[in-house]
Amino acid sequence: MPEKRGFYGWKLVGALASIDFLNLGFPFYIGAIINPYMLQQITMSRGTYGFGSTLVNLFVGLPSTLVAMSIAKRGIRSTYLIGSALVCLGSLLLAFATTRPWHFLLAYGVVVGCGICFGDIICGSTAAARWFERYRGRAVGMVLSGSGICGLMAPLMDRFLRAHNGNWRLGWEIGAGCAVLSGIIALLFVKERPEDLGQLPDGGTKAVIGATAAHVPSKLVTSYEWSAGEAYRTSSYWLVVIAGLAAQFPFFLFVPHWVLHLQSTGIPSGEAAFSMSLMPVSCIVGRLLGGWLMDTMNARVAFLIGLCCYIFGSLAALRAGPGALLIADSAAVLYGLAIGWTFTCMTTCVAHYFGPAAFPKLAGTLLFWTSGGASPAAWVGGKIFDHYGSYTHAWQLNILITVIGIVAILFATMPRHTTESTAVAQAA
Repeated sequence: MPEKRGFYGWKLVGALASIDFLNLGFPFYIGAIINPYMLQQITMSRGTYGFGSTLVNLFVGLPSTLVAMSIAKRGIRSTYLIGSALVCLGSLLLAFATTRPWHFLLAYGVVVGCGICFGDIICGSTAAARWFERYRGRAVGMVLSGSGICGLMAPLMDRFLRAHNGNWRLGWEIGAGCAVLSGIIALLFVKERPEDLGQLPDGGTKAVIGATAAHVPSKLVTSYEWSAGEAYRTSSYWLVVIAGLAAQFPFFLFVPHWVLHLQSTGIPSGEAAFSMSLMPVSCIVGRLLGGWLMDTMNARVAFLIGLCCYIFGSLAALRAGPGALLIADSAAVLYGLAIGWTFTCMTTCVAHYFGPAAFPKLAGTLLFWTSGGASPAAWVGGKIFDHYGSYTHAWQLNILITVIGIVAILFATMPRHTTESTAVAQAA
């Protein structure tokens, strides 16, 4: 008698979180430690340097529709491999071929940005949506938590580079190795669907499928498998997109400017760096909290609570200063909670509202508009400082954009397809 295989979904979550750590966490968080050393050898303005981050955020979103097409035609595993190859290529270009500012913008902003798009967020969220229904929010949160661990490793990388005379090229050689490792993990451990292993979402079995489905809160998850075209015609989808854009703009402004903001208020660079390190750690907590709430309460309410963290974080940022270090650290923690929380809610909300079948295309469109639309945030923050000599209006802008997101998600109720409405009427 064949041995019964245990549910593979949670093992898959571990593999996907590892890929998130390697394909997103290293180039995004560790890259922010490596790249400043590059300025000591390659002369460029701070505007050009900051534009590199803007390009990364832009190209994390621009190829999203291509990623959705790749998942549909080639599968999640093959799409992961494309992303890992692009991150590896970009890292190698940075390590061995970058001698001018435009080389940096091309290798880091375009090639690495595209690699992150193909090799992380959409693939991981799609896999979690397919493998989980009852625990979908928690699974998505765990998958996207891997990158946050890189925040803990940032000081170690800084020490490593200083010990090697600021050899930033060596750092990107390590990044290329991480991308190769992520491809190996994808090749060995990524499975497309639970049906491929004779399993059901959340570990259900055919014998108890009715019991399993009974535990799924029908008010939280759609019972109809929407097509992408049908979802695009609902107002709820586009309201989620607006809320998602409002959730990413403050974060994109925060990351490149937080240390500079604290230094401009008189806080020493060491304290500013410590404050910044709190953000990715709290991001992990935010992803897990947001995922848990998505499984236990109304999706838009969970999303709204996460957005509120940005408002309190921005108010704390306005009061940060040498005599208010605790307030400054609180702002970093709140921003980390906010991005982790809202990003998990944003992706899970689409899966809950429209089902896993159309999710790759819907998630690709979502990331296209949210990451692409929010990508100028770093540039806007710099322009505000150049014009006013402080970041005060930048944090006020973040509050305004967050309020717009809160209003949008308030009206983003779960849409009901005509077949669902008919079924409810018949049951009544």
